[in-house]
Amino acid sequence: MSNNHSDHDLDILIDVAQRMSRSFELGPLLETIAEAGRAVLRCDRASIFLYDRDKDELCSTVAIGTGEIRFSARRGIAGESVHRRAVVIVPDAYADPRFNLEIDRQTGYRTRNILSIPLLVPDGEVLGVLQLLNKNAGSFTSEDEKLAAALGALTGIAIKRQMLLDEAAEKQRLERELDLAREIQLGLLPGANPTLKGFDVAGWNRSAGRTGGDYYDFFPLSEDRLAIAVADATGHGIGPALIAVQCRAMLRAITGNGNNLTAVADKINHLLCKDLSCGRFVTTCFGVLDIPDACFHYVSAGHGPLLLYRRQTDEVQTFAATGLPMGVIPDSPINLADPIDFRSGDLFVLLTDGFVEWSRPDGELYGEARLIEVLRRHVRQSCPELIQTIYRDVIRFAEGSPQTDDLTAVLIKRD
Repeated sequence: MSNNHSDHDLDILIDVAQRMSRSFELGPLLETIAEAGRAVLRCDRASIFLYDRDKDELCSTVAIGTGEIRFSARRGIAGESVHRRAVVIVPDAYADPRFNLEIDRQTGYRTRNILSIPLLVPDGEVLGVLQLLNKNAGSFTSEDEKLAAALGALTGIAIKRQMLLDEAAEKQRLERELDLAREIQLGLLPGANPTLKGFDVAGWNRSAGRTGGDYYDFFPLSEDRLAIAVADATGHGIGPALIAVQCRAMLRAITGNGNNLTAVADKINHLLCKDLSCGRFVTTCFGVLDIPDACFHYVSAGHGPLLLYRRQTDEVQTFAATGLPMGVIPDSPINLADPIDFRSGDLFVLLTDGFVEWSRPDGELYGEARLIEVLRRHVRQSCPELIQTIYRDVIRFAEGSPQTDDLTAVLIKRD
């Protein structure tokens, strides 16, 4: 190293390396790098542009002396440093066609010369560019280039380390949020199946991921009337789980005020149409089981399958939805279905579509026909047992294919 760069410069680099090793936040680390570059290379301004690989853009997360700048990584001197993975020296910025004059026009700054340093890691990945402007005395030299390359290699490793630490911390944070969301969601499901005179009622839920968009609910409206609901919010993860929580709260609040089922459906649909983003919706079937009359009154907003097994005839009926899914069209009617009048041994089945749409490796779906056959063969089981029998049969059919959709079931059987 020539006399142009004294032992003092090496001391600065050593100090920078030590400070970078102690840094656990990306922002302060980048500021340290920019200040070090300006001090070691004796220039007026320093900027760090991180490379956004997905957008193929460079963004100035640190720009000492100017505001944020974002531009295509295919343009300009910084872009050339990225794609050549090489230090670029520009002795006269205004004479170089690669230089973007617009930035100087916007900031009022005049750039004389530039030293652009790619920030690399040993495997060749480029993380960004450290760009230094306006050497204090004269122009940047070949000695500056060597020192800049050393600084770029040193800082590239430090930035990569910090990015990995940030990713790990973000992953841990998301894991904690998912755990919390799952706890909240599980806490909203009924703690036990209802005990009813003359009826066997059971519910069950299994999410495809940590959280899901399915839910079921039971809550008494009076001593002889039980509200029952099953719902499926589109998608998987925290978003649909929050929608499911919202639906549960609205259904309990509005139904508890004594509204009839169609009025409840209309109110919830209007609220969801306001709240949900485009492409989001909820299918739901909810109703009231009148125990003395052995009758289930319900509405179905785009929900299925709904199946009724008649013990007397050993037949299974399927029922269509009585309206569109909620959250799609505000004024779309959701009508009251014909009531289910239970006779001894009859079974009403409310499932989300994750059961019948589970496919095995060759793409064949489980389908309603297999579900109906299982119901016929095992209808004498209790409702909790029958749900597990259905689930085991779907698992057997799937031949190892993973669960990709949430599963929720509610079964209502008259003794």
